[in-house]
Amino acid sequence: MRLDNVPKLKYSNSNNFFLLCGPCAIEGEDMAMRIAEKVVKITDKLEIPYVFKGSFKKANRSRIDSFTGIGDEKALKILEKVSKTFDIPTVTDIHEISNAELAAQYVDVLQIPAFLVRQTDLVVAAAKTGKVVNLKKGQFMSPESMKHAVQKVKDAGNEKAWITDRGTMFGYQDMIVDFRGIPTMRAFAPTILDVTHSLQQPNQTSGVTGGRPDMIETIARAGVVNNVDGLFIETHFDPANAKSDGANMLHLDYLEQLLTNLVSIRKTINTL
Repeated sequence: MRLDNVPKLKYSNSNNFFLLCGPCAIEGEDMAMRIAEKVVKITDKLEIPYVFKGSFKKANRSRIDSFTGIGDEKALKILEKVSKTFDIPTVTDIHEISNAELAAQYVDVLQIPAFLVRQTDLVVAAAKTGKVVNLKKGQFMSPESMKHAVQKVKDAGNEKAWITDRGTMFGYQDMIVDFRGIPTMRAFAPTILDVTHSLQQPNQTSGVTGGRPDMIETIARAGVVNNVDGLFIETHFDPANAKSDGANMLHLDYLEQLLTNLVSIRKTINTL
């Protein structure tokens, strides 16, 4: 698996999984820098290739009064500052064709949200920036169908595509991870397991998505055992008061022990 096409990515030869990790949304500069500093210290210690994640805007919301962002360029400039301060790559979601060129000026990886991964024009716009394109598997899509999303990126002249599995809808209000899909998708592109979003419980009557953060380590361990290339984990120092996805985020205080355990598992798997 090639990781040398991601600027500033460290420890790419460590035989570890790589990590996309950060808050769901950029709520402000102080919170982003605080989270990044902590995760950088942990990933440096464990030699995990690390990409800071933060959404500059949240467009997929259950209710019109839900938090969507602090301003597009303001949030993107915070992501740029995180990258320059800690010398790490960054990833953010895009939701509209016009977002692709804008976000590409500030971040290293453009992420296509799961609900939008079949939007051809959006995927092509992301690909044409030349950035790495992280395609989140739709909750409604089979692992096999993701080869077509990857092919769209390649047909647009970009070989740098990733796939992220964020679970599959199980009824109306729950998600489930089908680990049979990991080897299938790895045949198409480097594959990441989105641990925290796969534990969402959407479509609650309150209009606020629920979650099962108590299952984060269970799902993450299973992903590592099944040779996933990367992990995606949203974290916050105060999930209960986070402005987006607090119900399924990992408390920042628990991240180091989780990653330590997962690195130990990966080392064992590498010997088999």
